Amino acid sequence: MPIYEYECAACGKEFEKLIRQPLPAPECPDCHSTDLHKKLSAFAAVSGSGAGADDFPGPCGRCGHPDGPGACRFK
Repeated sequence: MPIYEYECAACGKEFEKLIRQPLPAPECPDCHSTDLHKKLSAFAAVSGSGAGADDFPGPCGRCGHPDGPGACRFK
C-alpha cells in the first residue's frame, strides 16, 4: 500500500495518506476538502551493498547513533 503526499487546494495543508485501493478519494484532515493535489514524492531504497551503499555515513564513532557523526549530542 503506497503512501502519497498531498496538498489541499482549499487550505494549503500538506499531509501524507496511506492509500488502500479502491477506496474513495482522500480528504484533507483539517478542512475535509477533497480538492487535493498529489505532490511529487521522492523515495529511497538502500540495500547492504551495491550502488549507493557507500553514500551514507556509518554510525557515530562516539555513541553509535545510526545517522552518523554529528547526529547526536557528541558533535
